[in-house]
Amino acid sequence: MIGPQVDALVRLLARLPGLGPRSARRAVLHMLMRRDEVMRPLAAALQAAADAVRQCSLCGNLDADDPCSICRDPERDAALICVVEQVGDLWALERSKSFNGRYHVLGGTLSALDGVGPEDLAIGPLVRRAGDPAVREVILALNATVEGQTTAHYIADRLAACDVTVSRPAHGMPVGGELDYLDDGTLTAALKARRPL
Repeated sequence: MIGPQVDALVRLLARLPGLGPRSARRAVLHMLMRRDEVMRPLAAALQAAADAVRQCSLCGNLDADDPCSICRDPERDAALICVVEQVGDLWALERSKSFNGRYHVLGGTLSALDGVGPEDLAIGPLVRRAGDPAVREVILALNATVEGQTTAHYIADRLAACDVTVSRPAHGMPVGGELDYLDDGTLTAALKARRPL
């Protein structure tokens, strides 16, 4: 029904998160119908990113420069390190504009079932960074999953020898959330993390 070039493009796009075969076919059709406005600029941008973007040797962020723009920014508070699982988590925090420190990307979480141990994550470099006298706090902004909690406890134990405060963001009710729509775990965390008004 479709040629090998189009089929290959559909199969590649379908491998992206959030895109299945049907969505990939629609995207490919859209690009093919708008080659000059969408497809050619997208191809050029993909090539440029593939050639230029690298992982930051300090924090693990993705950027064309190493160290990345966040690590080089003199306006950032170098005394605060926010630990995240993946680069996407770092980008989410940056979108919120709520944090002005530095980051550290672990590259995942500990998972015995998946065979991911401490040596598979960037925990050693984090401990070395936390040993810097300029660092005063490490914020463990890991997902509220069993693996995230396990990883947070492991890192907190590893950082015990460092002269830093180890903290984590509060868990619980989201802003604008309604009690009736929250799951039991979120409600429990919210009640445990309550504070005076």
